[in-house]
Amino acid sequence: MKSMQISKETVRHLTLKEPDLPPSEIFGLPEKVLQFGTGVLLRALPDFFIDLANKNRIFNGRIVVVKSTASGATDAFERQDGLYTVCTRGIENGKIISENSVNASISRVIRAADEWNKVLECAHSADIELVISNTTEVGLRLSPDNLFGDPPASFPGKLLAFLLERYKAFSGDPDKGLVIVPTELIPENGQLLRSILLELCEQNGIGQDFRTWLVESNHFCSSLVDRIVPGKLNRAEAEKLEKAWGFEDELMIMAEPYRLWAIETSSVRAKRVLGFTEADPGAIIAPDISLFRELKLRLLNGSHTFCCGLAQLAGFTMVREAMADPVFSRFIRSLMDEEIAPAIESPLINLATAHAFASKVADRYTNPFIDHRWSNITLQYSSKMYMRNVPTLNNYIRRFAALPKRMVLGFAAFLVFMNSKQVIDDQAEVFYEAWKEPGTEARVQTILANKGLWNQDLSEIPGLAEKITEYLDLIMQDGMKKTLENFVQQI
Repeated sequence: MKSMQISKETVRHLTLKEPDLPPSEIFGLPEKVLQFGTGVLLRALPDFFIDLANKNRIFNGRIVVVKSTASGATDAFERQDGLYTVCTRGIENGKIISENSVNASISRVIRAADEWNKVLECAHSADIELVISNTTEVGLRLSPDNLFGDPPASFPGKLLAFLLERYKAFSGDPDKGLVIVPTELIPENGQLLRSILLELCEQNGIGQDFRTWLVESNHFCSSLVDRIVPGKLNRAEAEKLEKAWGFEDELMIMAEPYRLWAIETSSVRAKRVLGFTEADPGAIIAPDISLFRELKLRLLNGSHTFCCGLAQLAGFTMVREAMADPVFSRFIRSLMDEEIAPAIESPLINLATAHAFASKVADRYTNPFIDHRWSNITLQYSSKMYMRNVPTLNNYIRRFAALPKRMVLGFAAFLVFMNSKQVIDDQAEVFYEAWKEPGTEARVQTILANKGLWNQDLSEIPGLAEKITEYLDLIMQDGMKKTLENFVQQI
């Protein structure tokens, strides 16, 4: 017999212990949040926190979602009354996590392309207090836009038109300003969004009174998000769960256990509006979120970048596959604990915090449920190495007056990888030309000395070129896997 589709009516009649189901009173909660975007990251992170808070009677508000792009349908949201299941799968503190929860945070989805009037109607609601967005980095850019379009073309244009409508609806009442939290992965995203909106005001001839209200009555909070959300479970696993639960779910998604939404604000009002953060330690409000950004950049992104070329040269395709290898696992864990963590220790980050974060990173890398390919990390490899790892390398050398051997081996593997046909990098030609140099030493010297790549002459660091040359020769002679085995035995 065919299962029912998940919906408000379906949920009311279920008596399952698992998945975690929303109580019926959630469906009557007011719409407090306007969200731009229907993507899986939003649904598995901000919406996850809000749903959890509602189930704990903390936030007591639901989300109106604006589908900003014309592509893709919203029919599944309508058929399922906005309900969907979040399946949490992974490793936490060394233990397997498998949890399922039906999320009831979304009240409805509005298509901006043909329902723009409904979006503007939301601007008249006194219940709306919070705006969330994730329109990708491309969406958070200034471009010429008509605020009076139906709808405006860009996300900033849509948001500004919404705020202008709200300003008019409440006659500029300062208490009707909103808390606005973009989650696009751009540093200082809140301040960037505010600056774009002010530029659009200028372009569209919007008066000073509104601009003053925009700046003084609305709180733009920068934020950092971090959770791997692969999307759907594999079909076999999803069908098994649907059969056990007795309902089908077109919007079911899978996410890792680790979750972070760090929101930067000191505003008392913003903290009140963001009250859902009390429901989960992964949602954090802080006056400065630099700590979380630095930990993620150096330990998570940085260790990925030091190791992605090395892992592929050693024959590993998936991150979890490499972590199952005791030699590689020992290498990357010691890279984080013994080199990156000491290099980034500062008044902002103490060593215990860095080590605790590194342990969580190792759990995430080990996740057996996620197919995370090393090849994805090597896209634009040279700029990632520069942004994420060169500052860490410099910090270590300044602090300890010694070369961090694990970082240096990772850098050597990076140079070998950059001579392969797998490279997709804007600077690929630079490395290709350098590899024409006669001899390893000349190749290393040419690349390290290129200030266009590193914004400094890395060949001036005492002993660095020699050590990279030594490791590079070993990789070319013995292969990456054997070189890594010998290296780990000696450290």
